[in-house]
Amino acid sequence: MHTNDITPAIYDIHHLLIRLPPSSYRPTSYHGFKHVVIRPDRLLRHRFRPPVHPFAPNPWKARYALNFKCAHFTTEWVDLADVTSVRKRLGADPVRFFGDGEPFYTLPLLKDPSADNTVVGDSFDIAVYLERKYPEAPSLFPNASSIGLYASFNAHMDNVFPMGAALASQGMPFNPETEEQCKAEFCRRMGVKTYDELIVRGEARKKILDAFQNSLGDVAKYFRFSDGPFIGGKKADYADIIIGGWLMMFCETVPEWNEIREWHGGLWGKLHDALKPYRGTW
Repeated sequence: MHTNDITPAIYDIHHLLIRLPPSSYRPTSYHGFKHVVIRPDRLLRHRFRPPVHPFAPNPWKARYALNFKCAHFTTEWVDLADVTSVRKRLGADPVRFFGDGEPFYTLPLLKDPSADNTVVGDSFDIAVYLERKYPEAPSLFPNASSIGLYASFNAHMDNVFPMGAALASQGMPFNPETEEQCKAEFCRRMGVKTYDELIVRGEARKKILDAFQNSLGDVAKYFRFSDGPFIGGKKADYADIIIGGWLMMFCETVPEWNEIREWHGGLWGKLHDALKPYRGTW
């Protein structure tokens, strides 16, 4: 079975469902909807054919945050090859850039019809937007004064987890229809001629795994004052979601995921499993 590199691109929020907790049910058979409508309690409709493999870490951060806030929202799924055109179509300025200054168009995006179709184009900014829009819902941040600290934590994780990103090349769930186009773009970005050059094997792969495990050991120290599964103990907040978004990427793309989830006393597997109620359905 082929898998499609469909990424949650646009979250269109409608209203808050404060009395409905995020569903703990995540279907295993719904693999590929390019556009779906989602409520925390049930799947409403779908179109296009399976399969789908949402894997990008930052859209997962936004999805976790929306479900954490019990928001009613619509998801538009976008092929990896269409990310740039979608972002430009919605008039969302890039928030990341390559080393030479070239814009790096990324997802997620959030559009709020109740606020003149306001578009928010960064996963952390989306979390802050939701926190301010829905103050009566469960809090993503302990208080307003802590948001800056969480922004720093987010930036730190964006430096740590990409250390293992090379492991993902081997398991990227490309859409067969756009696979060659996407691979060519990855090669252009990395300055190589063939995608096979990006796949790490053998001893080189083991070295990356060992270095990545060591780096995550420093992240594990954030959990040393709690009995888990979250940084703060039994209650999740946005720090857990930041890490959880990255864990979803490794879960979907890295063949060694089952090994990674057992590192540091099984910490990453426990956190990944504990965030399952906030993944929603699609």
